[in-house]
Amino acid sequence: QVQLVESGGGLVQPGGSLRLTCVASGSIISLNDMGWYRQAPGNRREFVAAIATDGRTNYALAAKGRFTISRDNAKKTVYLQMNSLKPDDTAVYYCNADLILLTVSGAEKYNYWGQGTQVTVSS
Repeated sequence: QVQLVESGGGLVQPGGSLRLTCVASGSIISLNDMGWYRQAPGNRREFVAAIATDGRTNYALAAKGRFTISRDNAKKTVYLQMNSLKPDDTAVYYCNADLILLTVSGAEKYNYWGQGTQVTVSS
């Protein structure tokens, strides 16, 4: 069974840092684009950051300069280093990935979401 599992969330004071980790597991041939999204109470899920297979990154304006996305293809893992956290960063953070799976039809691309990890920034 293919799944994405996030970890690393928690309670942190304003100005603090957290590192989120998302590990993909299952019968995965390869990982394509991977990214992080977040959803605060009462808000829609929004894009935070993404990283392509060649390492090119893209960030939401709110994340630029404070967050860094990276990946380790051998470990099937994507990270989100979050620094200078603000109360507005409080949300459930979700991992998203395009995965290449081996099916009866051959190699096919599927998009997966993790279950989310809570990040709370508060004093």
